Amino acid sequence: MIKLAMYQVDAFTTELFRGNPAAVVPLDDWLPDRTLQAIAAENNLSETAFIVRPPSAAQAPHVGASAHAPAHWGLRWFTPACEVNLCGHATLAAAWVITHKLAPHLREVAFDTASGVLRVTRGLEFLTMDFPADPPIPAAVPDALVDALGVHIVEYWTGTTMNLARLENRAAVEAALPVGTLDCLEERNLIVTAEDVDYDFVSRMFGPFAGIAEDPVTGSAHCLLAPFWAARLGKHSLSAWQASRRGGAVLCELVGDRVKLSGTCVEFLSGQVSLPNGA
Repeated sequence: MIKLAMYQVDAFTTELFRGNPAAVVPLDDWLPDRTLQAIAAENNLSETAFIVRPPSAAQAPHVGASAHAPAHWGLRWFTPACEVNLCGHATLAAAWVITHKLAPHLREVAFDTASGVLRVTRGLEFLTMDFPADPPIPAAVPDALVDALGVHIVEYWTGTTMNLARLENRAAVEAALPVGTLDCLEERNLIVTAEDVDYDFVSRMFGPFAGIAEDPVTGSAHCLLAPFWAARLGKHSLSAWQASRRGGAVLCELVGDRVKLSGTCVEFLSGQVSLPNGA
């Protein structure tokens, strides 16, 4: 029997049972894709992050080594249904596990991912991720989407992996109905968003093409939301609230073609995954 450590962390929150839960499984080397997918399906969380240790990760830094030197870890993300190319909350959770459990001497972690090298720095209060911005482009509002959401869409935009619908206000965002795999979405997931009083903007994210009816807090969605709202509000530092049932706060900073996303994590559990030999 193979035993693997596993952590479950609530990301983008300071309170247990809020934010977005992610599982993090550290590995010495990649397991077969079918095994990674099976573990993610068994967890049945919106994301399970698998991280592969760098060769020196288990060793303490040598005398004179900088505690700030980034260590490169492999990182992949799986929903219960498929692998995805970018996930924010599970990256935050993975960085939290590394900097609080596996290598607490580190103040910066670099992840090698399908979306390139992603860096996360540990501050006094927040973990800050450095992600590529994905500025959306305007598009026509699909009639089918208006019917499916059940609320008025003010304007509609498309990004690389997600579409964005701006709604009239926070009440409309909270009233929007989760959508299914509509043809008009062109296999992209959907963000609904509006300007807010308490935060700069609020949002929700529906992920039917990733097998997620609604994601509690979506870091990667803010790669679109940050440039979108920065242009409208005339500011590059933004406070955001994802208005799901669990809810979570994301601090955003647009820096050129990058978005810095900051948040906190709370540990829910640590344990072991048991796999048959040869899995």
